[in-house]
Amino acid sequence: MKKILILNGPNLNLLGTREPAQYGYTTLADVEAFCKAHGQTIGYEVECFQSNWEGALIDRIHEASSQYKAGELLGIVINPGALTHTSIALHDAIKGVEPLPVIECHISNVHAREAFRHHSWVSPAAAGIVVGFGVDGYLIAMDGLVRKFVNSAATKKP
Repeated sequence: MKKILILNGPNLNLLGTREPAQYGYTTLADVEAFCKAHGQTIGYEVECFQSNWEGALIDRIHEASSQYKAGELLGIVINPGALTHTSIALHDAIKGVEPLPVIECHISNVHAREAFRHHSWVSPAAAGIVVGFGVDGYLIAMDGLVRKFVNSAATKKP
């Protein structure tokens, strides 16, 4: 069974306790559990990885490229956290593994927040972006991967 990789960046391990008015009370363990359950529903194994270290996320993106080329991985859903607004290195890692599809996902609507959150270095490298749907955004991003990179491929004319 092919996989979808869910990557979470800095401070997302604090979901459920960090700024609950902004992010809610759902924990990262809850998010991982419902992503895995949704993956079963849509026919994909889900692997989750969280790190507060930029380099660990970059390493995992590089590893995912090999899985993608081997036909084992459909794509990545990434919530880069604050690295969204600071990491050219994440942008370069994603661009470096093309055509591996990466969907950027944010729990809050970053465009309705502080001005420094309005720019993403990840967005130009992403195949799609989901923002502002709460933790359900992860499921929307997973569905988007399937719809764009599986269903649309099946309907394309040779």
